[in-house]
Formats: sequence, structure tokens, C-alpha cells
Amino acid sequence: MKYKQIKWLILITPTITIALWEYVRHEFLLPYISMDMGNYLSPILVFIVTLVFLRHLFSMLERIQEELRMEKTKKAALEEREKLARELHDGIAQSLFLLSVKTKKFIKKNQLEYDPDLQKIEQTLQHVHEDTRQAITNLRYIPNNEALSWTETINQFVSKIKEHHMVDVHSDWSLDENILSPKEKVELFACIKEAVMNVIKHAKTNQIWIHARETNRGWVCQVIDQGIGFTDQRLEANNSYGLDILKNRARDMEWEFTLKRIDNETIMTLKKEQM
Repeated sequence: MKYKQIKWLILITPTITIALWEYVRHEFLLPYISMDMGNYLSPILVFIVTLVFLRHLFSMLERIQEELRMEKTKKAALEEREKLARELHDGIAQSLFLLSVKTKKFIKKNQLEYDPDLQKIEQTLQHVHEDTRQAITNLRYIPNNEALSWTETINQFVSKIKEHHMVDVHSDWSLDENILSPKEKVELFACIKEAVMNVIKHAKTNQIWIHARETNRGWVCQVIDQGIGFTDQRLEANNSYGLDILKNRARDMEWEFTLKRIDNETIMTLKKEQM
């Protein structure tokens, strides 16, 4: 039923109710019901009709208004996302690209290809530029199915990794999303994406495992791979920008973060325990 139809029904229903009641009362019920009793029954009858019929129309009207409000909110959010993506692209992304080009020219001009500090700076710039471009893409991406739950979003991310990076991702997800706050969902999803992309970029493997489950006092999430692994010296010498992001996110959320090498597996763990 359309919005205008509901408004007209709300307006004319009491009028029609009174008109029918007065007609029936005068034509058929006058010998049985006095005028005073009829006058008392009129508002009661309108009230009953309002409860039975108009209440349903009011609920429909409120639902339509809520849907309109949500649509306006979504439209405003999409406009803000597009504005932010444009500002990132025209500002930060282009500046990072220019800085990366100038850094490469400086290294080549001064023959500093083997300087580890400059290599780390160049790698960090490249990583930040890639992350910024990915953020722009995410801001401009509009999900086809807005009804997707958070768990389904995780599964959709896993499917895209398999498709775009030719990596076999094994997901064992038994964590109930209702135990996570909205902010925790956003931060945990960001950590999983960062950990998976780090594996794809550096681990030299095509097998990744993502596990998430509840514990007696909270939850635990792990990203596991059987790649080339790491040593403490290699972590110091290599670009650890992605690892720093994970550590900072975990610290800000008061989660426990660990990165271990056990046998042939590298295990990134995020854990939350209630006190």
C-alpha cells in the first residue's frame, strides 16, 4: 500500500465509521437504543475501529517513514564515502605515489640500491600506497547484498581471496558475531585482512587457515600459514609495516596479540578474555 493511500485511509476511516454507525442506528437500532446511549456508543465504536484497523495503518505508515529515513541515511553515507575516496585519491594517494617515484629516483641516482634503511623506506611507501588504494576501492565498493551478516562478510572475503590471489583459504569460523561489539567487528575484520595480505605478500605459500572460536572467557582468532616463516633478525631487517598495524590495532582494542613459529607453521593469534 502506498504512502498517500495510507494517509487518506487514516483520514476518512473515522468519518466513514461514524456515518455508517449513525445510519444503522437511525434506520435499524433506534427502537432498541436511546439517543443518549447511541451518543455514548459512538466514540467507543470509533475507538474500537481505531484500535483494530487504524493501528495497523499507523504501523505501516511508521514503517514506511523508517524505510525512507534509512534510505536517506544510506544515501548520505554513500555520498560521504565517495567524498572521502575522492579526497584520498586526489590528496594522499597521489602524494604517496609522487613520493615513491622521487624516492626510487633518489636511490637510483645516488646508487643506494643496497642501503637497507632506504629499501625499508621504499617498501613502506609502497605498502602504504597499496593500502591507501585498497581503502579507496573499499570506500567506493557498494555491496550487492546489504543484508549480509558480518560472518557472511568474512566468508565473502575468503571467497574473493581465493578468486583474485589463487590462494586456498581454509576457514573454520564458529565465533558467534553477537558476542562482538560493532567496533570489535570492524577491527577484527581489518586485522584478518591485514594478516592474510601479509601472508600472500611475504610467506610464499598458497595455503592459509583462518580459525575463530569462542572460549570460556572470550574468543580467539588465528591466521595460520605454512610459508617460509620468520626469525627475529628477519623481522627486524624486513618491512614490518603490516605487523605494526596488527600490533597497534590489538593494543588499542586491548586484545592479546602473538606471532609464533611452531614447527612449520606461522601462527598469528588475536585473543580477548573477559576479566
